[in-house]
Amino acid sequence: MEQDSLDLWSHPQLLAALASQDWGAVFRTYRKLTGLSQTKVGELVGLAQSDVSDIERGDRRVTSSEVQARIVAGLRAPERQDSAAHHSTVPVAGLALPGPGPDDDLLVRVASVVDSHHRVDAPTLDWLDHLLAEHRRAEDVIGSRPLVDVMRQQLRTVVGMYSSARGPLADRVVRLASEHAQFLAWMAQDQDQTAAALAWYDRSHEWALEAGDPDMAATTLNMKAHQAWSKGRATRCVRLAEASRWSAPGTSLGVQGMATQMAARGHALNGEADDAHRLLDEAQGIMGRAAEHPENEPPWMYFYDENWFRLQRGMATLHLRDYRTAVDQLTFGLSGMPDKYRRDKTWFRACLAHAHAGAGDTAQALTVATAIVPDAAAVGRPHAWNQLHTVAAVLMRRSPAKGRRLVAALRELD
Repeated sequence: MEQDSLDLWSHPQLLAALASQDWGAVFRTYRKLTGLSQTKVGELVGLAQSDVSDIERGDRRVTSSEVQARIVAGLRAPERQDSAAHHSTVPVAGLALPGPGPDDDLLVRVASVVDSHHRVDAPTLDWLDHLLAEHRRAEDVIGSRPLVDVMRQQLRTVVGMYSSARGPLADRVVRLASEHAQFLAWMAQDQDQTAAALAWYDRSHEWALEAGDPDMAATTLNMKAHQAWSKGRATRCVRLAEASRWSAPGTSLGVQGMATQMAARGHALNGEADDAHRLLDEAQGIMGRAAEHPENEPPWMYFYDENWFRLQRGMATLHLRDYRTAVDQLTFGLSGMPDKYRRDKTWFRACLAHAHAGAGDTAQALTVATAIVPDAAAVGRPHAWNQLHTVAAVLMRRSPAKGRRLVAALRELD
């Protein structure tokens, strides 16, 4: 049991919650990894089920050192001092940003008219559009970390053109700046830099409104919904996705479909199967119509097709714990996913390993998981990497020997 507890507390999300004394996140993550009910966790730490529920929702703060000590002891967590000593560096590689969002110099350039000698013309903006599209596709293969500094400098170039742009060219500059900010937000989100991502999404949304771009305005809200989903905030995910659907009239079918499936995933995360399936069916219909006219979709929707939708449905089914169906949906979706989407393919394979483990197919779960450990370490941190730790925790309950094998493989690159 002691070894099992040690393996459980190797999960990065659980360690991060403990280090920050976010006891609600500790309970939520611990229960997700162990499958225990709030009542059972309460028994372990000497709290009523209602107290555990209040702490998880943030309605009650744990300020008593005695209660904190009971939680640490009851869940067999490492002492915070010991944890800090063994993790003097951040356990998951982070995105190197000088602050929580746009730096001061860039904010000045964004907020005011800047003297500039750049001559703005349509071919230059066409080239920058093309360059952004190429960087988006490169990020699918190499991950976000190598591109952050490049994209920040590229955005500086775009912003610097604003003061010398006139008429429709000025609108194009603002639109292009909005797309760059959204991409920077996505890369910050990919590296779990929540504050930076939110700052960039806000900046992108504001520029999109200024440029009259409903597709990007809706997309930024939808990506905020995705961020809430990745943090386990199901209700916020649904609300932001619904806001994306109604707040920007005139969006493309693909953008509408993306927001609809995002709302479905939020409902699935909450265990609301009827609403999840209803919205998934609606999203599938929207996607079918969008596929008939791909030329009407904005350039950042290049990845969003019917096959990608199958993978989203598989993730929602995984949340609903219909593991066998999730295995079928994820397997089918992955079979049609090109290898050039290295990061996303790693993530969905990690989800597939989780579905196999949940279904009791422990040998297959281990095979799928261990095969993607190198890619998860290289381009899948922290999300795919954390998902593999979750798979290890499920395997520890169902087949401890296989669970320890996956833990050992992860520790080699932790």
